[in-house]
Amino acid sequence: MSPAAAGVIGSGAGTRHRFEAGTVGGRMVGTGRMRRLLARVPAPWPYVLIVFVGTKIILSLVGVLALAAFDAIHWAPPPDDLTRHQQRDISPHRWLSLWFAWDSFLYDHLARLPLDEPWREFAFPLLYPFLARPLAPLLGGDTALALLVVANAAFLGVLYYAYRLGERLLITATGQDAAGQDAAGRDAAGQDAAGQDAAGQDAAGRDAAGHGQAARRFVRYLVLLPTAFLFHAALTESLFLCLALATFYYAEKRRWLLVGVVGFFLALSRSAGFFVALPLALVLLGQGGYRLGPRALRGYLRSGWPLVLLPAGWLTFMAFCRWQGGDWFAYKHAQEQGWNIRVQNPLGVLWGGLTGAAPDAARVWVAVGVLAVLVAGTRRLGLPYLVYGLMMVLVPLSMGQPVYKSLLRYLLAVFPVALVLAGWARRPMVDVWLTAALALLQGALFVVWLAYWTRFII
Repeated sequence: MSPAAAGVIGSGAGTRHRFEAGTVGGRMVGTGRMRRLLARVPAPWPYVLIVFVGTKIILSLVGVLALAAFDAIHWAPPPDDLTRHQQRDISPHRWLSLWFAWDSFLYDHLARLPLDEPWREFAFPLLYPFLARPLAPLLGGDTALALLVVANAAFLGVLYYAYRLGERLLITATGQDAAGQDAAGRDAAGQDAAGQDAAGQDAAGRDAAGHGQAARRFVRYLVLLPTAFLFHAALTESLFLCLALATFYYAEKRRWLLVGVVGFFLALSRSAGFFVALPLALVLLGQGGYRLGPRALRGYLRSGWPLVLLPAGWLTFMAFCRWQGGDWFAYKHAQEQGWNIRVQNPLGVLWGGLTGAAPDAARVWVAVGVLAVLVAGTRRLGLPYLVYGLMMVLVPLSMGQPVYKSLLRYLLAVFPVALVLAGWARRPMVDVWLTAALALLQGALFVVWLAYWTRFII
């Protein structure tokens, strides 16, 4: 090789070396900028957004592929199927329309009803469709899309408040949790023996990383619950749970006025909402050491009076029924006439489902499993969260046999189950297997839900 050629090659090698160094340097600068940008986003929003976007992409992809597969099988629903037509009216794009089913179309109807005419629709609490009304004009008058936006914004709230509540309730370093540990030495002010707060800090100085890990585990198991894909749908599941988690989070922080305000809207979102006042009252009693003397009672009333806003929320809906329909109990009568729903003994309804037809028995056995997890996790949960969980199973069952069809939906409100699972999954191997099992179960139920002619998940 001539010296000139060697010089050219050497020059080219040097140029390539400088280019590669510049590229690597550029990547490092870009990565550094990205990290600084993410660092400006307050926690836990980066994690919340990753979970939200990740689950949305995965479920939408699975949904579109499953629906495409259904088109190729001979026993698919006929072209004039009502739900299919309603979905096509919502949008021709399946990745969007698949999130509408059953009650979604009723909520869309409620969101479009004119307010300057006599109201005759009393079968559903009105918070969800009324939240879509002011949003719809911004979306070209599309009330269905507005309902979906409200539900998904509420799902973001579910993830955020679940993370924050998990930080306060779960402790990972010693394998214990902070939910309901008043009997272990927390005083009436919520302080433990070391003078630190009940947000999960013990005398050993447990760091925030442990709490973040436990909180992320709680969020993960919440989105892995069997029918958690419904959080993305145009239904009330995400809105109800968002408000419920927020009330408990603010109750743990002793911000009782906020508890009352959020609880007012919680009671307007679903008929079971005002029952949440009971477990919230137990949180208040726990903060006072469950003392019941005159002085303690005055303290409870001074701090916890906003809890009356929860039943006031439902009374507001009853007053609306009276104003528009002349009947305080128009909701109850509409439920009886439309769906044959009557208040019954929930244990009798539970037993009837277990001994009934196979689809009903399968759904009720899931409720039994939820109850078993709650009872097994009693010590970990603490009394307020145990009571809430039991109520969110038994109150729907008190509706009678019609609840069987929607039971798997209603069980999504039982977030303490995810708290128990997060505690059980402290060991990596248990975490991996439990995560895989729940993911497979949810995937199967999601495909069943997409096959909307099965009527298994309504």
